[in-house]
Amino acid sequence: MSHTLGVRQAQKQKTRRALLDAGLRLLEDQSLSSLGLREVTRVVGVAPAAFYRHFRDMSDLGVALVEESLGSLHGVVRVILAERDGDEQLIDATVEAVAELVRGYPAHIRFIARERHGGVRPVREAIAAELSRFADEVAEAFAPQLTAEGWSPEDVRMLAELYVDHMVMTATAFLEAQPSDPGAQPGEPSEAQPGERAGDPEAVRRVAATARRQLLLISLGRRHWRTG
Repeated sequence: MSHTLGVRQAQKQKTRRALLDAGLRLLEDQSLSSLGLREVTRVVGVAPAAFYRHFRDMSDLGVALVEESLGSLHGVVRVILAERDGDEQLIDATVEAVAELVRGYPAHIRFIARERHGGVRPVREAIAAELSRFADEVAEAFAPQLTAEGWSPEDVRMLAELYVDHMVMTATAFLEAQPSDPGAQPGEPSEAQPGERAGDPEAVRRVAATARRQLLLISLGRRHWRTG
């Protein structure tokens, strides 16, 4: 009996994964609000009724994609903040982490960039919640030093949100500097080496250089900020 249940559970997880991958693939060229449930199930090869064994509706699938797209970033952000040693190292580590994410998961980043201000409210709210969690983590890392310098909690949070917004903006810029990879499978990192999929390596370098300069400007402003 337990073996049968294990097989069923594995098949259920496989079907759920297939639905997520199909949804992500179809969202390469359209928004979630225009994607139909039957389109997704047709790609997977299951009956529309089977969809409801995994998701309540298309919004629920979209929220799952948000969690998948942004969830793993929390660990990356914590490592960057914990290992930073000076503004320049923090800046370089942040820009490279964003570039690596876009190289490995372009479909996920494209989905977030499109749906952050899209027409499906639960998905917008899920993205906002994940980005707010990022801001919480950045603020927590910055708070000891900045509070000692006289920063208010509100201003620490404001700075954290500025860093998070910049990360999203930089990810979108990296995405636009390289074409989509038709051979990459949604849900899996690309096997291409860094730079191989860039349609214009110079454009990617320009994005990285601009992102570093912008973060440096934020850092310089932070040093002279006075809570008032």
